[in-house]
Amino acid sequence: MPAAILLMMATDGLAQHGAADGQWRHSNGDAGATRYSKLDQITPENAGSLQVAWRWDGGNYGPTPEFKSETTPLMVDGVLYFTVGFRRDVVAIDAGTAETLWMHRFDEGERGSTAPRRNSGRGVSYGSDGRGNGRVFVVTPGFQLIALDAKTGRPFPDFGSDGVVDLKRGVDQPVDVDVRNLGSSSPGVVFEDLVIVGPAFAGAGRPRSKIGVPGHVTAWDTKTGERRWIFHTVPKPGEYGYDTWENDSAEYTGHAGVWAPIALDEELGYVYLPVEVATSDYYGGHRLGDNLFSSSLVCLNARTGERVWHYQIVHHDIYEYDNPSVPILMDVTVDGQRVPAVVQLTKQAFAFAFNRITGEPLWPIQEQSVPPSDVPGERASATQPFPTKPAGFDQQGATEHDLIDFTPELREQAAEIARRYRLGPLYSPPSLVDAEDGTKGTIQIPGTGGGALWEGGAVDVETGILYVGTATGPTMLALTQDPAYSDIDYISAGITVSGPQGLPLFKPPFGRITAIDMNTGDHLWMKPNGGTPPAIRNHPALSGIELEPTGSPARALLLVTKTLLFAGEGWRGEPYFRAYDKLTGEIVAELEMPAQATGLPMTYMHEGKQHIVVAVGDGRSEHPAELIALTLPTEE
Repeated sequence: MPAAILLMMATDGLAQHGAADGQWRHSNGDAGATRYSKLDQITPENAGSLQVAWRWDGGNYGPTPEFKSETTPLMVDGVLYFTVGFRRDVVAIDAGTAETLWMHRFDEGERGSTAPRRNSGRGVSYGSDGRGNGRVFVVTPGFQLIALDAKTGRPFPDFGSDGVVDLKRGVDQPVDVDVRNLGSSSPGVVFEDLVIVGPAFAGAGRPRSKIGVPGHVTAWDTKTGERRWIFHTVPKPGEYGYDTWENDSAEYTGHAGVWAPIALDEELGYVYLPVEVATSDYYGGHRLGDNLFSSSLVCLNARTGERVWHYQIVHHDIYEYDNPSVPILMDVTVDGQRVPAVVQLTKQAFAFAFNRITGEPLWPIQEQSVPPSDVPGERASATQPFPTKPAGFDQQGATEHDLIDFTPELREQAAEIARRYRLGPLYSPPSLVDAEDGTKGTIQIPGTGGGALWEGGAVDVETGILYVGTATGPTMLALTQDPAYSDIDYISAGITVSGPQGLPLFKPPFGRITAIDMNTGDHLWMKPNGGTPPAIRNHPALSGIELEPTGSPARALLLVTKTLLFAGEGWRGEPYFRAYDKLTGEIVAELEMPAQATGLPMTYMHEGKQHIVVAVGDGRSEHPAELIALTLPTEE
């Protein structure tokens, strides 16, 4: 058999049809990130009987305990694979008993301890040659790619250098360029004999320089570790999009990485990149122009890295409204026509929907005028794209009408706070700490933390209903000069804003789950994510006041099966895991967990029992990270 065929890394199941064969071979269920499983053993009638089957302690791996793990395990052939600890160790455990089978620990020394994304990450990726020989790939905090034998956890010595590829050496930058800020929390995606990786950065609101490293996307041979292709997210001279960077600013501008996972259509051989904002997040005076491919959805030929199509979600992004979550592939029926779609959820609470083959929008997207900037040297884009469908799934923009109004006194206190800053519609630009009108910055809603964020959404592949968890939190877009710190004319002042007496500044719901029919673009329902947090319901200023459920200021962590929508309330929420009726949003079961859900849940079938596994932790210092498996009780 030819070696090229023997080394081909195969994947099981179609990209948009959900997790196949009762397994969970991709971090988001399937390559198309549907987060769907057709398993139906857990139903509305018995979900309330779920109980803990096993617990796996993940908090004590590394020099300090971890209290917030965002990992999602894979399940392949009865084994779970996941990441743990600040070194991002890789662990394999038995899917039925949680017995630890092997662990791979890779100490990167100073490179790891100074990494920008020093955490356990969101998991691993898996490839198989079709003969039961699996490879597990992990991107380390120090931005290296390791290939491990799925059976033993040992690195493959013929992959890179003793099983390790230095990803920083593959970004088409001179060796003397400072690339310490490169990292990633997301696993790569495996397609045939390639593993495709996107980079991420940190501290983009206050970078020390306008000169940075671009976040180019690379593909690596799964057998040898050789780089096979690179896509320049910041174009090189002569490449498509270079002319959207005025004054040759593409020569020195960095970031525009892909920190969220990459989606894959295995049948088409296309990958979909959710590209982030370029340097710097809030000031673009050093990179005037639209700035392709910053804040764009880009479709590439997965075999060659060549661009197929793209759509820029935000022109000249100065709002940090980069694409925060993996694109979701789904098939829908629009106006009687079956359409292969890709949906990009955004921080600004839009669901941009396209034909994933052609890039044509499912519904018209209109360029609408947005407010100009008055920051010296800045030139905000005059328009931004607004989908006509679906409608926004969280609050967009801020007015005095949106301020908290539990009591008249709290409403007036909130108004007094808001008068110090600028309020405005979606895409109101950053402003100076000491603006001429006396304000101290712009309050942005949704904030830079979303709307939607890395948690993304989940889709019922049988109905085309998309579920999104969001949190309504403001961000202060306030700029200042600090030439001793940065050569960028204006950087973030690092100001935060809170409401009266420690309460939120704006009305609830503070977190929500929204169901959207992607066949029609219509919202089906919206429910607050949880009840009312203790800090609000027990606040002395609200004593004696009956409150409707406000929802927690947390993004729901979602999973869809044939029978139910499951949701962990999320970090900064309460420790509840719920099952919802998919069509109505009514809660059919509520389980109290040992701590808040912090990672996206997954499900699988093992020895005749459906399991749901989710990472939990308190995010602070009382309950270290652990994995919890839920199953139905064994019948006597």
